Amino acid sequence: MKSATTRKRGSRKFVVIAVVAVLAVLGGAVEPWAYATFIDTSAKDRIEADPPPTLFPDSDIRPLEHRVDAQPPRAERLMAAWWSRHGATADDAAFVSWLEQTLPPPPSTSRRAREIKEVQAIAPKRTQAGVTAATWLESYGKDDIWKLAAHDQAEMLPPATGEALKNHVKDAIKMAKDVADVLGTKYQQSAPYVIDPSLRTDHTVVDGQVCPCSYPSRHAAEGAAASTYLTETDPHRASDYRWMLGEVAWSRVYMAGHVPSDITAGALLGDMIGEYFLVTRGQMPEPRA
Repeated sequence: MKSATTRKRGSRKFVVIAVVAVLAVLGGAVEPWAYATFIDTSAKDRIEADPPPTLFPDSDIRPLEHRVDAQPPRAERLMAAWWSRHGATADDAAFVSWLEQTLPPPPSTSRRAREIKEVQAIAPKRTQAGVTAATWLESYGKDDIWKLAAHDQAEMLPPATGEALKNHVKDAIKMAKDVADVLGTKYQQSAPYVIDPSLRTDHTVVDGQVCPCSYPSRHAAEGAAASTYLTETDPHRASDYRWMLGEVAWSRVYMAGHVPSDITAGALLGDMIGEYFLVTRGQMPEPRA
């Protein structure tokens, strides 16, 4: 005869399975939520359950993409100071502290005000297709897209090497997130829709609210860290990675989460982190000249 505890556990398991089954029948938008909530899923699982819609045309993302593409040379110049003092030995805690002191501060108030106007000019031109694309990119663009890219590379490598690559990308993404969060709190630059709530009527903004803080962009930082690393480990896919980074970056401006300088600062931060991981984890024999 089953004990009360065993019956209770069985009942709970049945409830979870039943909920997943019902949600699977309903399908559509709730399916990825069901996967993420009840099942230990990977980035591959989540994206397979919610594949991308048609994304933004190249002509839309290109102006901001060019600004993002200008950041790697800046990152190399800044990183030269780190390498000259610390060499190629990993010291993550010291590097994080250095990043928090080294990333340039936000632009002037007047420049940011001009950028807010740029975002305000975009809002009336939004389309349903654009909002759908931006929503997907916001959901998966911080880390799942890049973890899936790392998974794809790892599939072509010996198991131990592939697993190390995936872990390095995951750790670089986490460092980018952590540093971006610290700097966001430090600089207190409000997201455009906080300054102008009409830009996102799906969000509630209360009097006196300052954050979400948008400098630097976490999406851009995490994406640039991953794409910088992955570009070095598979140069043939470089254009794909930078294109996807441009898509993610544009989605954040399109939906009034960031101004362009938030994006470029995030990309600069991520590029530095990506280079640091390449050198300290042995993918590059020495820093770039």
